[in-house]
Amino acid sequence: MSRTAFIFPGQGAQYYGMGKDFYEKYEVAREVYQLAEKATGLDVAALCFEEDERLHITEYTQIAMLTTEVAILKVLQQMGITADCCAGLSLGEYGALAAAGVMELEDLFRLIRSRGIFMQEAYPTGGAMTAVLGLDADTIREICERTEGIVSIANDNCPGQIVITGEEKAVQAAAAQLAEAGAKRCVPLKVSGPFHSSLLKGAGEKLAAELAKVAVQDPAIPYLCNVEAAPVTDASRVKELLAKQVSGTVRWRETMERMLADGVDTFIEIGPGKTLTGFLRKISRDVAVYNVEKVEDLEKLK
Repeated sequence: MSRTAFIFPGQGAQYYGMGKDFYEKYEVAREVYQLAEKATGLDVAALCFEEDERLHITEYTQIAMLTTEVAILKVLQQMGITADCCAGLSLGEYGALAAAGVMELEDLFRLIRSRGIFMQEAYPTGGAMTAVLGLDADTIREICERTEGIVSIANDNCPGQIVITGEEKAVQAAAAQLAEAGAKRCVPLKVSGPFHSSLLKGAGEKLAAELAKVAVQDPAIPYLCNVEAAPVTDASRVKELLAKQVSGTVRWRETMERMLADGVDTFIEIGPGKTLTGFLRKISRDVAVYNVEKVEDLEKLK
């Protein structure tokens, strides 16, 4: 039996104008942007559609990306396109929460706004992230563990692409050792913090306090969480896992492998860019993969 998954991208895929055609064509999409503005006090539509440097600052990126993803999701749902399970990379996990109906959208938008602020403020200077290409996770983990200072794996994205994170000097030292160990390239990322490292544990604790104020319910469809690469079916685990995710490793490769093992043969990437589509093609070429970021992309799904 065919199974479909919705997958949602994370920070870095944003661009000026994302979601604008959905906003202009579909009332249900406009309502999502209006709800995000009501929840956060930000003109999220203007943030997404106009040239505004804030779009690339974490505390604004996250609400902009999530709103765009949810707006597109609502259009797909209105069209009768559904999924059997879902997942999202880093902040994209909140898109998966929307797809799974875990909490009210207004609460979701408030949470992601707070998450962005907490992550931005947690370690404002001295942190870094670097993409390591062409080296296996075990070797990278071993080198990070023996490097002086704080450095660890942030994202295991797909075979041949892993991101490390931590203190700038430690990340640089680890990258030099990884190059010697056979990495094809080590590419510093333009980010504003050492995301998914232990340096952001305080941000996760602050988020936990915000999560405590929010009502959650059992997912209508399973979503696979980043930190365990496993399905979440019980509301009681949602808050704990989201708090851990801020400083924990995003196990995306394992998440996709789990979905494949569970029989998912169709993936729909919802939101800006084709990042997750690219990762998935390196994990398996035996599945159907669609990405929906423009209205014209809906034609592929009919």
